[in-house]
Amino acid sequence: MNGLTAWMEKHILPVAAKIGAQRHLVALRDAFIGTMPATMAGAVAVMINAIIRDLPTQFVDGYDGNSIPVIREIIGVNGYVWNGTLAVAGIVFAFSWGFNLARAYKVNDLAGGVVAIAAYLQGVQFSAPATVQVEQGKLTADALKTLGDAGSVVGTADVTDAVTGNVTHFDTITNNAWGWLKLDHLNANGYFTIMIMGAIAVIIYAKLMQKNITIKLPDSVPPAVSNAFAAILPAAIGLYTVAIINFIVGKVTNGQLLIDLIQKYIAEPFLGASQGFGILVVVQLLIQVLWFFGIHGTNVMSPVLEGIWGVAQLKNINVFQEGYNGKKGVEAVLDAVKDGKAYNWVRGSFDVYTMFGGSGGTIVLLIAIFLFSKRADYLTVAKLSIGPGIFNINEPVMFGMPIVLNAIFFIPFIIAPIVTTAIGYFATVSGFVAPVSQSVVWVVPPILMSFLATMDWKAPIVTLVCMIVAFLIWLPFVIAANKMDPALGEEK
Repeated sequence: MNGLTAWMEKHILPVAAKIGAQRHLVALRDAFIGTMPATMAGAVAVMINAIIRDLPTQFVDGYDGNSIPVIREIIGVNGYVWNGTLAVAGIVFAFSWGFNLARAYKVNDLAGGVVAIAAYLQGVQFSAPATVQVEQGKLTADALKTLGDAGSVVGTADVTDAVTGNVTHFDTITNNAWGWLKLDHLNANGYFTIMIMGAIAVIIYAKLMQKNITIKLPDSVPPAVSNAFAAILPAAIGLYTVAIINFIVGKVTNGQLLIDLIQKYIAEPFLGASQGFGILVVVQLLIQVLWFFGIHGTNVMSPVLEGIWGVAQLKNINVFQEGYNGKKGVEAVLDAVKDGKAYNWVRGSFDVYTMFGGSGGTIVLLIAIFLFSKRADYLTVAKLSIGPGIFNINEPVMFGMPIVLNAIFFIPFIIAPIVTTAIGYFATVSGFVAPVSQSVVWVVPPILMSFLATMDWKAPIVTLVCMIVAFLIWLPFVIAANKMDPALGEEK
């Protein structure tokens, strides 16, 4: 064990430390954290609506929260909150990404946020194309004239009634109204485009700022004005670069938008791959190994956790709120999962099924120590750690026990989360429990969290099973630790 630890300290730890300090990844992590005031407010709004609008329908026949005074108004208010947060999460993330990336380059961060938003929005859809069939004669000449440039009759169709044999003539009408931003481009669907195109624009802006390729004003000009003018040229070059890329892609692909291509060929494959059990094991393993060496594994892996599974979670939340195939709430999410429009495993799934008490499921370690440990030092640390542990804060036990670089706890700390991941994963993909469809603050106690995150009463049962299994994995090592000399770490 000492040899393995020494090898990992020599070969793994330096690489992990470099990754954890890489400025683009740090900026991406901070960008996701920066969106939390908006995304959590939106998540709370969706959760409240789920509790008062969607959840009761599972238990009360004919329940309709939209028809109940006060409940109806609360649902409406929460809808406005959602409109300004999760429905346009892409805009919020774009500013946060540009702001933090510019800060990483030590240039004007406010301008960086503005540049990222501008680079993102220039490539979204500004029209509302739609095609409908209208029976001939139902549209008057004045109505057709009113369509103007916004629409036109592009064809006709004849439909024969299978029973009567009557033929009905239809006009096919297209609508090309300009000035309608596509909501599916403004929400979490835009994240991957923002990461790529926002980075291109902001990095160009930052590099030019660093090289002092700016508009210079006299020293008598107030600093706020001077800084704004200094950013104009670098920002314009960055934005024109992105605009040229968008233009070329549109020409080459006969008018397709880059955001749609990125979604189809980058985002969807990434999200699809994220649903495989193997990748979950790899990510969970990396989190635990980093933590074992005293590096905050969840923070280091945050760009991956939030960039892939966090995006999947936002999609689930939006499906829960908006509905799918005429269904709402949990049923909508389950239907969307079947069609690949929602996901079984998202960012919150890690919290619900593997991180009860913190990384490694350490709350069950504390329970095992209270029940079976004879070591005074472990019992003392456990008493100090149980309070924070209930709220999934495990730094006291990680560094106080410690678990970090503690050879006897290495195996359960690595194995328990992988096993509980398997339990939660297969319980979800089998349909036994609904996928996570709500964003719950990570300090919510475990059993309550699993219910609020899924709106499924079976989820707390699965979490409880995970905790029992993790407890059984930790237990032999807690008992074995009774034979170790607390001072020397050797067998008595």
